[in-house]
Amino acid sequence: MSGVAIIGAGLSRFGRQPGVTGRQMAVQAIHAALDDAGLVWPDVQVAFGGSDGSGLADTLVADLGLTGIPFTNVKNGCATGGSALVCAVDAIRSGAAEIALAVGFDKHPRGAFGPRPEDWGLPVGYGEAGLMVTTQFFAIKIARYMRERGISEATLAKVAAKAFRNGSLNPNAWRREPMSELTIASSAMVNDPLTQYMFCSPGEGGAAVVVASEETARRLDARSVRLLSVATRTRGFGSFEVFSPAIQGEGRPSSVSTEAARAAFAAAGVGPEEIDVAQLQDTEAGAEIMHLAECGFCKDGEQEEWIARGDTEIGGALPVNTDGGCIANGEPVGASGLRQVHEVVTQLRQEAGDRQVPGTPRLGFTHVYGAPGISACTVLGV
Repeated sequence: MSGVAIIGAGLSRFGRQPGVTGRQMAVQAIHAALDDAGLVWPDVQVAFGGSDGSGLADTLVADLGLTGIPFTNVKNGCATGGSALVCAVDAIRSGAAEIALAVGFDKHPRGAFGPRPEDWGLPVGYGEAGLMVTTQFFAIKIARYMRERGISEATLAKVAAKAFRNGSLNPNAWRREPMSELTIASSAMVNDPLTQYMFCSPGEGGAAVVVASEETARRLDARSVRLLSVATRTRGFGSFEVFSPAIQGEGRPSSVSTEAARAAFAAAGVGPEEIDVAQLQDTEAGAEIMHLAECGFCKDGEQEEWIARGDTEIGGALPVNTDGGCIANGEPVGASGLRQVHEVVTQLRQEAGDRQVPGTPRLGFTHVYGAPGISACTVLGV
């Protein structure tokens, strides 16, 4: 089974871009990834990609070139980008291709997401009762966690302030102005305890990754980063998830993020304590806090001390969301997972400029989480 290397990664700008379609952002990201790899579109032998609401990825060939390659659409919620990457990796490992591409993109309208309950296997009455509003789920989950684990509201504001600081150092980010903890904490309450500036917003952007067999990467003399593992998981019994916020069974609710992270670490043959830089889903500030523990980086409740010490800052023991995460970049659903991979590739190559993690980072981790209880994780190394 062939090893897999990332030989190119590219982004469009993230944030509101009037007059630019989601498809155009996807094409921008693909060309950026190909340029990064020193390749052109006809070099790609197979492609996978998707978006939540901006069209079919396979139709991008009309803009990229009609080379006739297999191009498969992937739609898997917040794990769309990660799932496309799994498909690309499997194509390389199986020997079906030597060079493959994964792309994710979206352009969401202003305002909250508007999911339909019937699309998620739920009765129409669930939506009529207002339970499809995702901000409620995130607030319920973090409020319970804060009570159980001694996490303060001040820590929520610290996480969001870090995101805006990091975003100010990222030329592709949507939110590029730092924001104080006081401003964040005193902004309009959305769902207690989460205020307006503790949430990300549905956004716009595209991200693409080119992968190749390690032999091909050597032949091309590529600036490659090893893709040590990629794993996706769906929720198990007893989980407390978006659109199913109930505790079933006995004991602590299970976590799909824990299962995906555990699988990724096991396949890579490394542990969370070895990671030098991480990207964790931060749909809101509380999510980053909980995912630190769910992905195995610390114990429940230790986040309060970690964040107070600055451990998750760019210069800390475990830099998290160095590009500003979803809070600063917004959440174009199809693109988020591959944006995370792009950032870790940039960090491991030591090309992140003002937001570069100090020292010589060797291992990186990415994690996405979304409805209705799905997670995708990667481990990358140099």
